[in-house]
Amino acid sequence: MKAIVCTGYGTPDVLRLTEVEKPAPGDDEVLVKVHAASLNAGDWHILRGKPFLARFLMGGYRKPKYAIPGSDIAGRVEAVGKNATQFQPGDAVFGATGHGGFAEYVSVRESRLLLKPDNRSFAAAAALPAAAITALQALRDKGQIRPGQKVLVNGASGGVGTFAVQLAKSFGAEVTAVCSTRHLDRARDIGADHVVDYTQEDFTRNGQQYDLIIDIGANRSVADYKRALSPQGTCVITGFSTVLHLLQTWLLGSLASRTGSKKFVFFMAKLKREDLVLLKELFEAGKVVPVIDRCYPLSETADALRYLGQRHAGGKVIISMEQNGK
Repeated sequence: MKAIVCTGYGTPDVLRLTEVEKPAPGDDEVLVKVHAASLNAGDWHILRGKPFLARFLMGGYRKPKYAIPGSDIAGRVEAVGKNATQFQPGDAVFGATGHGGFAEYVSVRESRLLLKPDNRSFAAAAALPAAAITALQALRDKGQIRPGQKVLVNGASGGVGTFAVQLAKSFGAEVTAVCSTRHLDRARDIGADHVVDYTQEDFTRNGQQYDLIIDIGANRSVADYKRALSPQGTCVITGFSTVLHLLQTWLLGSLASRTGSKKFVFFMAKLKREDLVLLKELFEAGKVVPVIDRCYPLSETADALRYLGQRHAGGKVIISMEQNGK
């Protein structure tokens, strides 16, 4: 089978489209023929091996532990392990593999998969898992969002941001989306009550305050966010732009949380099946609609990651096997 193989940390140029052995499912796994896979910020960080300390979390000092990157996939079950009981060959599924998704086939623990809704495409289903779960957990678990709150999403045009806007609306919030000029109409289309063009206006200095800020852009200081938060407001930080910014924000945010009424929360999302089930229900009902910016064939995965790394994607970036003629 064809797969994208990462030979070491670096730029997307280190990726190679290679023939590798088709995997066999383990006892509690299913073999999925991949129809679509989506890119996430984690794929970019793993490729670059930055920040350096993250290499130890990835399990590889000189190169990633797993040669084939890619987590979020959608496809059809090809075969099942002897202890796998939830799916049958031919079932359309989607979920998060953890690794190995940028390939024609991948073996996945069946607990990490759900049946794909019949009324949704493989590309849309692949866009859902990591980004939507991050947005859900940031809003509900860490931000403790409540109906009627004023919520601002910084980085509203990206993969996580487009889900955060929609989910915040589903929770009954008044939502402000911060994005660039070319994404303003898209932000309105997915439900934002207000939009801020960050190239024209500084939302931390316009006098508005918010009960909850979801920071995906990771491009402002703690002092900036303190100005934009209401007296009892919370800022949930899900990403980072540089290691220096991450450390400064973590240290100053932690201090501000201990000494004042405004709270700063830092977190990394965890895949929870119950959260994926909830998102599938919203997805199937059309209440959460993945925003897809671009689709690339498997052979152009390096270009797709290069585009993602520019941080200007308007939604999710997809690897589509259909574009390979599959």
